[in-house]
Amino acid sequence: MSTQVSIVEVAPRDGLQARNEHIETAHRIELVERLRSAGVTRMEVGAFVSPKRVPRMADTAEVMQAVSASRHAGDMVLVANERGLEQALSEGARAIAVFTAASDAFAEKNIGSTVTASLERFAPIVARARDAGVFVRGYVSTITDCPYAGPVDPTAVAPVAKALRDMGCQEIALGETLGKATPARIAAVVEAVASDVPINEMAAHFHDTYGMGIANVWEAVRLGIRTVDAAAGGLGGCPFAPGAAGNVATEDVVYLLNGQGIKTGIALDPLLDAVAFCANTMGIAPTSRVYKALRSADS
Repeated sequence: MSTQVSIVEVAPRDGLQARNEHIETAHRIELVERLRSAGVTRMEVGAFVSPKRVPRMADTAEVMQAVSASRHAGDMVLVANERGLEQALSEGARAIAVFTAASDAFAEKNIGSTVTASLERFAPIVARARDAGVFVRGYVSTITDCPYAGPVDPTAVAPVAKALRDMGCQEIALGETLGKATPARIAAVVEAVASDVPINEMAAHFHDTYGMGIANVWEAVRLGIRTVDAAAGGLGGCPFAPGAAGNVATEDVVYLLNGQGIKTGIALDPLLDAVAFCANTMGIAPTSRVYKALRSADS
């Protein structure tokens, strides 16, 4: 087993996008900087999407400028359409992500189109981004369960992942959106997708609604995935997935991997400082076991 796993920190985007309360731009900027100080080198810093639908991301351009995102190859922004790509390129983005789902019902709620139509929409965006030298990730949401259509068969995930790779996405993030799956179901999806996408081009993006996030991460790593998404403090939740809790917590993932002799490059203590910042300054209570074990007595 490889002794290195890359963690993609998603708290500044996926972790904050569903919050109802206003979040100060300065606080988003400070969070990014604190996560950098902890050793995070890959991070979702924002999204160029409709500010009416996702108001927490409306200040993404300002955040990118303040954190010098154009100088950090690992800083990534989500884009929803050609206009979003234009905004990302104008801010010097070096990595973007596009997103679809394995379920038509979820895709229609999330991005207003079927899965097939979303793939057709994103193909020219991906091509243009690649031509500009920008790294492109493709997200596939609802890989095991859809909040509107129920369980999703792994055979529905594989062709979507293949289509994203074929259009030029260099990394395919498998999103377990509802946090309901257990390791056996994760394994079934990874094995199905692996017939078309090399394991070293996959990333695991798991939510933690049922407390299975960390177990599912370990299953993905055991199967050979070496890129794992996580959010400091377990922040997150999808505005279009009722009942979904936050992402698997970065500090829980770091603690797990450290204990298994796998390096992440992220230092636990400054990472916990970033989580404390979210709790004390933004008023967002962390859900992670590691934070509660190591810091709750100090807070």
